[in-house]
Order: sequence, then C-alpha cells, then structure tokens
Amino acid sequence: MLSAGALQKIDREVAKYPQDQKQSAVMSALAIAQDEKGWLATETMDFVAQYLGMPAVAVYEVATFYAMYNLKPLGRYKITICTNLPCALQDAVKAADYLKQKLGIGFGETTGDGLITLREGECMGACGDAPVLLVNNKRMCSWMQPDKIDALIAELESSAKSGVR
Repeated sequence: MLSAGALQKIDREVAKYPQDQKQSAVMSALAIAQDEKGWLATETMDFVAQYLGMPAVAVYEVATFYAMYNLKPLGRYKITICTNLPCALQDAVKAADYLKQKLGIGFGETTGDGLITLREGECMGACGDAPVLLVNNKRMCSWMQPDKIDALIAELESSAKSGVR
C-alpha cells in the first residue's frame, strides 16, 4: 500500500512516542501517506489504521477534522488562501478573487488541466504577512499581490512541465 520509504518515515514518527501509544503518530502517518499517494483514499486510511493498530474510524475522524488532508483527488498543486478577517483587511479577499479569475475556478475546484486546486483556508498564523497562501500544505507564500500570484502560477506551471513537484 505504501512504499518502504514511506513506512520508514512513519516508523520514525512512531518512535517519538511510547511503544503502547503508536497511534499518537496518526497525523504524521496520514501526512506521509498523502505525500506519497496525493490524497487519502479509504483504503489508504484503513492501511494507516492497521499499521498503527487503531480503529479505522479513529483515523477517519482525524482525516475529516483537519483541512490539510485531501479526501479526494485534487490538482497537482493545492493552493489554500487565508481569507480570515486579519488577512481580509490586508486584501486577501482581493487576492482570492484575483486567483479565481486567473485560474478560472472557484474555491474547491480544480483547473481543467488538473494542475491547481483552489481552497479557502482558515488562519495560518501569519497575519502580518497577509495575504498569505499555502502550496500543498508545505510552502507558505506571503504578501501575495497580483504580481506575486502571477509569478507563483508561472513557477508551478513550469515545475509541472519539468516534472518537479
């Protein structure tokens, strides 16, 4: 189900907890599985549950609670933009509207080429850098005005053409 490399990463996370509490690594294990698979299918979550020795429903509860987990296939790149009040007061809504117009999609949608999925996000803890967005839950981009958004989209398109993720 998961590669040997992914299992090694999960084992490193499990080792951070007492032996009888390996389920404490569930969030890390789900992130590792998602990095490898691109999203969390039921079969993947079932595998994580079995691997960690916990009920599958407990894994589903974690995966459905946190917005960072993808429960369906998304674009190669997931852009999540914060539109909470502090960011909104610093033009995040304008940036979100610009992204929607530029990509031709709304929140929760994926571009026709399957490259980008756009999500609206909650506070990312970087209000002073607003507008902020995350790319694939890992890369935070700050002060995202139209020129920086254009550069980011061009970079993602170029990366996709060269096979880089």
